[in-house]
Amino acid sequence: MMSVRSSQRASSFVSRSALALLLATGMLGSAGCGHEAHATPPPPSTQEIAQQVSAEAAAGFTAAPAPAAPAPVPATFDVADLAQRTTPVVVNITTTQKVAAASGGPGFGGIDPFDFFFGPQGGGGGGERSPRSPGRSLARTALGTGFIIDPEGFIVTNAHVIEGADEVKVRLADEREFAADIVGRDPKLDLALLKLRGASGLPTAALGSSEALRVGEHVLAVGNPFGLGHTVTLGIVSAKARSIGAGPYDDFIQTDASINPGNSGGPLFNWKGEVIGINTAIRAGANGIGFATPVDALKDILPQLREKGHVERGKLGLLFQPLTADLGKAFGMDTPKGALVSDLEPGGAAARAGIKPGDIVVAVNGTPIHHAEDLPRKVARHAPGTTIKVSLLRGGKPVEVTAKLDQLGDVDAGDDDAKPTRGPKAPATSANKFGFQFSDLGGGGVRVDRVTDGESELSPGDVLLEVNGTPVRDAKALEATLGKLKPGTVAVAKIRRGKVTRFAALPVR
Repeated sequence: MMSVRSSQRASSFVSRSALALLLATGMLGSAGCGHEAHATPPPPSTQEIAQQVSAEAAAGFTAAPAPAAPAPVPATFDVADLAQRTTPVVVNITTTQKVAAASGGPGFGGIDPFDFFFGPQGGGGGGERSPRSPGRSLARTALGTGFIIDPEGFIVTNAHVIEGADEVKVRLADEREFAADIVGRDPKLDLALLKLRGASGLPTAALGSSEALRVGEHVLAVGNPFGLGHTVTLGIVSAKARSIGAGPYDDFIQTDASINPGNSGGPLFNWKGEVIGINTAIRAGANGIGFATPVDALKDILPQLREKGHVERGKLGLLFQPLTADLGKAFGMDTPKGALVSDLEPGGAAARAGIKPGDIVVAVNGTPIHHAEDLPRKVARHAPGTTIKVSLLRGGKPVEVTAKLDQLGDVDAGDDDAKPTRGPKAPATSANKFGFQFSDLGGGGVRVDRVTDGESELSPGDVLLEVNGTPVRDAKALEATLGKLKPGTVAVAKIRRGKVTRFAALPVR
């Protein structure tokens, strides 16, 4: 398990899902940030500290009243001062979900097995055991964190914090409590927007820039771990652009500031007191490895969350893959960068724009695509109907096209994990110099039967369609094509894997 949402379920009654989370992650210790060992950056100006995101830049939210001038930042920066300035904008979130009670299983005397070991709901764990009555309605509570972005009571948190909630309550740093309504959710980024009922004149968080964030910068996390309330932990930015298998827009800030269940949705502050991330996930079994969603991604979706309650994203309509070192060499690139187009959605935005399989997307609207994973994030920042400029490499030459984006549906293209279709069995042909064996398919084409090179990009069951642009109709034609390749070169094979078309490098030994 790569990561788990660092939520919640740390209430008087601990749910089964939370129990699994707690057992999987354990309670992380304080992050070993080595604060004294790092040079202190120049202190920010009072103007930088007081700056709030404007209504135009921060999704149309009401701008906070001009705050009183903060105290001057001392030459030696005081972490306690940073904590004092930031904690007022952090809130504790408690959600309640009504669930039907279940009767206990055999061997527990009619007592729910969960209650048998951990006590009944409301017992605080280890409380008096009592059988549950079938059909009785129970209230399951969960905890999380959020932060205020508008003086009228708009709160940002994680979507999984309020998932399935029938009631949401928010407690401010000054102990005031408010009921909250769910304004919008975006499951793909795991972000949600709440609105407090009857709140006004609240302190607000300044939103910084996650793009400008540097690895090694000190950061402060404030949250509600295990229901302990406003807890402050200090660490550094360990890495940026981390992919942890959380979804199509994986792009996390990694930090060693301690993050635990209940911290979900809480802010990660930079040295200026600006929010640069939303604490979202932790690495199971690790100590000091937490992940935060970059604040720039939040800024992109705030207008839609407030106005529509959901997020509509643009779609380019193509399948892509990363460029390996061998594929980069085959395409004549010194450094493999960009996203290799492997297939197109018929009639989609990319096809209409003239993009072709084998093109390499190197920029969107002038912003470079360094890694293939950057492409869906860059495209999804634009609304459906938006026209974008796509910079390509085609046959080693630069090409630029414009594409009018379609609307992305709930199911992203390229997620098909269908198993390869097997054809009739045929005698295998040896091609050991290329690291694989292949055979004819009954209806035409060539199938990879066995891979003998442990570094090969091919897999058994792949169907070879082309090699260096030459169609592969049968095993004999493939042998003839492979025989013309020179040792030390790398060929590009177009293959079909399951229902997905992609490219693979064929190094010639």
